[in-house]
Amino acid sequence: MNEPTLKKAMDTLEFLSQDREARRLYEERQKYLHDEASMIEWATEKGLKKGRAEGRAEGEHAKAIAIAKNMLSMGIEVSVIAKASGLSESEVVSLKTFQ
Repeated sequence: MNEPTLKKAMDTLEFLSQDREARRLYEERQKYLHDEASMIEWATEKGLKKGRAEGRAEGEHAKAIAIAKNMLSMGIEVSVIAKASGLSESEVVSLKTFQ
C-alpha cells in the first residue's frame, strides 16, 4: 500500500474515532475550507474575465494611437485621423505635439 492511501485511511480512522463535538467542528472546518476555495475560484474567474476585456480595450486604444501617429507623420489632417482611428480630435492633437 502506498503512503498517501495509508495516510488517508489513518486520517479517516482518527476522524471517526473522535467524539461527536469534535466531528461537528471538523465538518464545519471542512465546509469552511470548501466554501473559501469556491469563493476564491469564483473571484479569480470573474477577475480574469474582467481583465481580458480591459486588456483588449487597452490594446485596441494603443493600436489606434500607433495608427494615428503614423498618419500624422504622413501629414494627414487631424479630423481625418480622428475619424479613421476612433480617437477624439483633441487626442490626435496631443499626439501631434509629442512628435
